[in-house]
Amino acid sequence: MNRRVVVTGMGAVTPVGNTVEEAWNNLKAGVSGIAPITNFDTSDFEINFAGEVKNFDASALFGKKEARRLDRYTHFAMESSRQAIEDSGLLKNGTDRSRVGLVIGSCVGGLSSVLEQHEVLQTKGPSRVNPFTISMMLPDTAPARIAIDYNLTGPNMAVVTACATGTDTLGEAFEIIRRGDADAIIAGGSEAVINPLIMASFQVMKAISPNNDNPAGACRPFDLNRDGFVMSEGSVVLVLEELEHAQKRHASILAEVIGYGTCVEAYHLAAPREDGLGAITAMSRAIAKAGIEPHEIDYVNTHGTGTRLNDKVETMAIKDVLGEHAYDTIITSSKSMTGHLFGAAGAIEAMVCVKTLTDGIISPTINYETPDPECDLDCTPNEARHADVSVAMSNSFGLGGHNATILFRKYNEG
Repeated sequence: MNRRVVVTGMGAVTPVGNTVEEAWNNLKAGVSGIAPITNFDTSDFEINFAGEVKNFDASALFGKKEARRLDRYTHFAMESSRQAIEDSGLLKNGTDRSRVGLVIGSCVGGLSSVLEQHEVLQTKGPSRVNPFTISMMLPDTAPARIAIDYNLTGPNMAVVTACATGTDTLGEAFEIIRRGDADAIIAGGSEAVINPLIMASFQVMKAISPNNDNPAGACRPFDLNRDGFVMSEGSVVLVLEELEHAQKRHASILAEVIGYGTCVEAYHLAAPREDGLGAITAMSRAIAKAGIEPHEIDYVNTHGTGTRLNDKVETMAIKDVLGEHAYDTIITSSKSMTGHLFGAAGAIEAMVCVKTLTDGIISPTINYETPDPECDLDCTPNEARHADVSVAMSNSFGLGGHNATILFRKYNEG
């Protein structure tokens, strides 16, 4: 018999706030986290803005020596995990730490550290390269490092599925607990991808919005005049836990995870299938696993990047899966405010789903001005609203054709 899985804690380091409550309050208020880049000199770039994490001092949090040994993406993951563990109370009262694991993913891991150390190699020679470079760069350093901090010896891995990573980490954690291999998993994503190489790459791809004049208004999901996504960084982590384990320790249960679907399109490394088959498959598999009907879904946190093709295809896919009920379903794009956190995108959007279920508030899709006939669902334009949401669905679609969907339900003790 599959075990039930619930959410008992969350932590966040994001462009819109460095705690869950700060981030959620800003999202409800429609506050954008997008601003001019401060991490590096953008004078040679056509685009000069992104969603940076602000007021984050790794040296103050971890000590100067330890901070130098770890990449920024690991710093983010350590702090968001600390918050989530504390929020959940998981490690109090004698929890068996051999039954607690971590699944934290990242698209590029410590790429920024690799680039910095390559510069050191070129300018100062091999003897000056940081001896911690290898561990700094690995995508699985974050879950491994956090396991050391808390002596957690359960299943431990990094999932890497491009922009679907954050959702796949949660989904795989859900499955690990369901099959009985752990009692709890600290799961989510972390990304520190705002560096010159990645910015230049997306710039020449013409994938990111060029709206330097209005960074906060640059990401315009589902709007007729949308012109690309916005790069961002950060980390969000959720504590997923087997229901009876959570009940025995009298944990505060935030929501239940009920379904997960994942697939790859085997079509193209950069563009989604225009018939939406991958998105349709992921959503349909998640709904089937949850054992619910499509009409039971009240809210969808979309992938919603603000690119021409993604928003059109996702709208079409939602309508295919939900049928006429799609027009009664509330959807939003958190990326309109947060930008695209890549490997952490699905995690922050899962956090939004959980807060939507607990608070009964739908955060808005900001920067929506001109309707697009091909994106004709209710995207909660510009202002939050109250709504009684029982089932929330979160979509993530990534380069390489990766697609992932996860479903949450309002927790009911009965």
